[in-house]
Order: sequence, then structure tokens, then C-alpha cells
Amino acid sequence: MASETEPRLRWLLLDLNSYFASVEQELRPELRGRPIAVVPVMADTTCAIAASYEAKAFGVRTGTRVGDAKQMCPGIELVEARHDVYVDYHNRIVEAVEKCVPVSAVLSIDEMASSLIGREQPLSAALDLAKRIKASIRDNVGPMLRCSIGIAPNRYLAKIASDMQKPDGLVALTPDQLPAALIRLTPRDLPGVGSRMEKRLSEQGVDTMEKLLALDREGLNRVWGSINGEKLWYWLRGEDFQDAELEHQKSISQSHVLPPDLRTEEGCYAVAHKLLHKAAMRLRTARLWATRVSLTIKYVTPRGESRHSSGIHQSVWSEGTAVIECQDNQTLIESLQKLWAVRPQDENHRRPFYIGVWLGNLVPDHLHTLSLFSSLESETKRTRLTSTMDALNQKYGTATLFSASMLLARAAAPTRIAFTSIPDLF
Repeated sequence: MASETEPRLRWLLLDLNSYFASVEQELRPELRGRPIAVVPVMADTTCAIAASYEAKAFGVRTGTRVGDAKQMCPGIELVEARHDVYVDYHNRIVEAVEKCVPVSAVLSIDEMASSLIGREQPLSAALDLAKRIKASIRDNVGPMLRCSIGIAPNRYLAKIASDMQKPDGLVALTPDQLPAALIRLTPRDLPGVGSRMEKRLSEQGVDTMEKLLALDREGLNRVWGSINGEKLWYWLRGEDFQDAELEHQKSISQSHVLPPDLRTEEGCYAVAHKLLHKAAMRLRTARLWATRVSLTIKYVTPRGESRHSSGIHQSVWSEGTAVIECQDNQTLIESLQKLWAVRPQDENHRRPFYIGVWLGNLVPDHLHTLSLFSSLESETKRTRLTSTMDALNQKYGTATLFSASMLLARAAAPTRIAFTSIPDLF
């Protein structure tokens, strides 16, 4: 029985270890104990999208080029990704977790979080719950599906705790341990701190966790460059600070490397339409409205400004445009057409090999404002049309209803799973 004096924790976060690779090792016993890399296609120019811990021991990571991985780990086994299988296993894992505790939020295909309530919150009870979750996954899904679990006063600290011990870890960060338990980390270890933010912090003299934790709320807000700095200040001290307006997704994007037969202007335009179609469905499912659309095209050049990860010399063009708050295909396609019309068309920009669309500056449904230039009736008609299309596409597949401009790209841009989303729609 939990003691009244025990620390109380409010969040549990589960992070599956080397998820795609672990699923493959679960399904294929001959791969267990061997270094493997899961790849989108069998080509040395592509990158690993997952690596087993046996491969990680040789330095192979997500994003490592396959050609480099073969040199780093000569015996590595390449496995082509099977995304439908990973989604199926994801759903089975959620069911296994929910035998122990409800899942409050699915954060990605390999991460989920549960809010702890009542008798689940004392430290000993939370640790026992985490052990039961691990056993449930092992017994109901498979022994190769290991996970690291973090338990903490808020979800942000629970994520940090889950990263502290891998694989198969279990770490609890209690309020009395804070902020001392974070000193041994680096700013880059914090969720949300990428290379750009790390550089920004370093330029302002914040290159250690000790210096970051020494900042007051105003100071962290200043060096961070937004109100998220103040939010982080609360999180790192164990506060479960919430702000609904800051929690919604800020952008949605879709991109694709064109297959050789579609590396033409006509093929590139068709794939752009298909990607926009996917992005718009995601936008509506998340109940968000876009206020900016951007288009990025990468062209093959003999001596490009830079090299793509595939090794192709590239010249990159990107342009964006503001739009009235929208989520319907018609408005978004009109924006795409405007951007396409201003793309470079000289001799150096005739061989597109990559296309990406981005919907940004997103507004959540509860803050959406009806356009002064559009009547409620016309917006309702567009919403009803897109809702009907989405319902049919979700039931029968994304190629059921689409714009005629997508015909050439029906077989292009197959679904790829990002770790930040679950492709329920695709």
C-alpha cells in the first residue's frame, strides 16, 4: 500500500525501443540478435528509418545512409519497411497498455502517454503500473517489443525520463529530485531543442543545463525567443503548466522524392496535388485551419548549390503565400496554382526530383474566424463537400475521390510513416 508521504506523479510516457526493427525481429526470429536496418527501399542512396540495437552498437542510426551503414556494420541485414504491419502492431500495443491504464495521448507511432489519477500517482504505485505495462506488452504482443517508460509530474519530464535509460528502461523523476536530476543532461537532450535552438542558446551563453536552469522565467523566455521559454521553465520544475492555444500543431507538411518517370514538370505538378490532398485531409482531421501555403521543389543540377541526402546535386526553390483561414481543397489548390506559376522555368530548373507542400501558421477550430470575403453559406458548402470526400477516402482509400490534376500521380507518393504521426487516414 502506498505511503501518504510518497511523491506523487501525474504522467507516464512509454517510448518503444527501435520500434520498426523490433517488430521485424518479433516477426522473423532469424533476425533476433542480429544488426538490422529498416529501409524505405533497397538502395544504397536511401537512409535507414530504424536500426536494431545490435546495429546501433556499430553507430548505425535513423538517418544513416545505407551505403555508410554497410561500411560501418558489414554484416548488417537490410529489411524493407512494411508500414501496414507497424500500424497493426501499434494498435495491438495500445490495446495491451490499456489493459493496465487508459492511453491519454498517442504522440507518435512509437510513443504514448497516460495521465495518472488517484491511487496510480504515488511513486510505488506508478512504478508497479509501469512494470505491469511492460509485462502486458510482452505477453500480449511479443517479447521483442521492449519499451522505456518515464514517470514524472508532467508529460514533458516524463518524456525526458523515458530517454534516460534505453533499452527497456524505467525512470521516475520525482519533484524532490528537481532540478538537480537534470544537471547531467545537455540542452540538446531536451525535447524540442534541435540544432537551431541549440545554436541559439549557445550564442547567448547557455551551453549547459546548469546555465539553462539558472535562468529565471523572463531570462529563459528571452533566450528561447518565445513564450515557450516560460512554459519550459515551469515544466523543468515539475509544474504541469498547460496552455491550449500553444498545444495545437503549428504546421503540416508532405514531401516526396519523385520516381524517375515522374521527374518532369507535369509529373511534379501531379504529385504536388496528391501531397496537398493528403495534407488537407490531415488538416481537417486535426480540426485546424491554414493561413499560409508553401511549395518547395528541388531540381537536379550538374553542380548544385548543395547535395541531397541521396547524393544528387540540387538547386532548391521555395515560395510561400498567405491565405485566408481555410481547410478546403479548392482554396488550397488555388494557392498551389499561384505558387506553381511563379516557379523558375529556366534551363537550370527543368529536372525536378523532389516536391514538398507545407501548410503553416495553423489556427485551431475554436479560434477560427469566418472570412469577411466569404459567406457562411459558401464556406459551409465547401466544408460539406470536403467532409464527404474525406469520409469516402477514409473508408475506401485516398484514391477514391481526388482532383483530375492528380491522375498522373495516382501511383506516386506512397504512404511513409513519420514518427510524429499515425497514418490512420493513409
